[in-house]
Amino acid sequence: MTSKATQARWLALSILSGRWDQAAVAERLSRALPPESTDLEKLGARLSFHFDESSPPGVDRLAGLLLEEPLLEAVFKAGAIKGPLLDPPVMGTTPGDLKTLRLPQLTTWSDVSDWLGLSDQETAWFADSRSQQASNTEKKLHHYNYFWVPKRSGSQRLVEAPKYRLKTMQQKILREILDSVPPHPSSHGFVRGRSTKTFAAPHTGQEAILRLDLKDFFHSVPMARIGALFRTLGYPRTVAWLLQGLCTTSVSPTLAGHAFKDLPWTKRKRLQAKHLAQGAPTSAQLANLCAWRLDCRLQGLANRFGFEYTRYADDMVFSGSYRLAKVSEFMEALTGAVAIDEGFQLNHRKTRLRLKSQRQCIAGVVVNEKPNCRRAEWDRLKAILYNCGRFGPESQNHDGHRDFQAHLRGRVAYLSWLNPSRGEKLMRLWKNIEWEG
Repeated sequence: MTSKATQARWLALSILSGRWDQAAVAERLSRALPPESTDLEKLGARLSFHFDESSPPGVDRLAGLLLEEPLLEAVFKAGAIKGPLLDPPVMGTTPGDLKTLRLPQLTTWSDVSDWLGLSDQETAWFADSRSQQASNTEKKLHHYNYFWVPKRSGSQRLVEAPKYRLKTMQQKILREILDSVPPHPSSHGFVRGRSTKTFAAPHTGQEAILRLDLKDFFHSVPMARIGALFRTLGYPRTVAWLLQGLCTTSVSPTLAGHAFKDLPWTKRKRLQAKHLAQGAPTSAQLANLCAWRLDCRLQGLANRFGFEYTRYADDMVFSGSYRLAKVSEFMEALTGAVAIDEGFQLNHRKTRLRLKSQRQCIAGVVVNEKPNCRRAEWDRLKAILYNCGRFGPESQNHDGHRDFQAHLRGRVAYLSWLNPSRGEKLMRLWKNIEWEG
């Protein structure tokens, strides 16, 4: 006789083989279970109580619940479940506010392959379905190139850049799926129509500002949440798993270089497991969407105390009256607890509290009175432009920029965007420069 655990897993697979709503689940239960073997209405009600209708559970979690379900004890004891239902996969239902999204209809492995212009074998390889990338020692067989970028702290940051073919696939996933899903209103990083200026704007002129930082933001996003995100959008389990594989990677220590060995053991272990690559086109949007619950809870915390809250990637900011300064330690502790509960972790070394009497700077934008640049940055650029007009631009290109004209033009445009009145003064100096050619 088939074991109870196997029967529970077969039943879980049958329940999850179609749309995740009460009516569809009840219909599959009626076909998966023998007639009149248990109270299907009561069993369906219990499943609805335990699981959110907009977010189907994993197979293991659902099987565990079914295994302990008293209503199914006699069914499992009799060995009445002979196997899972073999229904063809279908797109599931999406939450009410996402039903209008125009997403590609992908129900099978072959649908994903056709959508990407690949064979099924190529799709499996690019999605690393056998988890071989971490042990790969051949650079030409690896999907990513590695670069080490120095950080201001003196350590190095690993940038994982996908190769051309995988990058093209990720851009397609970003453009046709992820960009269709609106991020939380408090999230401003890497979101079309939002910027560091919109991130800092709600905190302008506030009496106190509390800045917090998430440690290893991209690498900390739980993998199960990425798959759950695609499932929430209606994609069947196999398709969600494939899309998750195409958007994540595992570091090969051999190919990552000697700097990888200098990382702490916990970070090496995390990078060798599946994670979002800091360098993939899809990572920023996936991280934002997977941090939806974090933003909801922190926005609720801010509303409870009458504070403002925004997030730009791993930078989080609360602002408000001087009361924020009095409860800053409590806010940091509570935010840290929420972050841990959501799979993230605060970097407490980067926590900063700034009062109105101090310079309040958020993502390079000074917000004491109005969005502005740092005075030192303004003075430095003004001096460079003046000297370029007097002595020629090449005399000021100390860092050896290939296109110094475009570099300076970009800096002028950025400061003009922050402060138009100051930008006019810089533009006048810019026009006095004589460029060769």
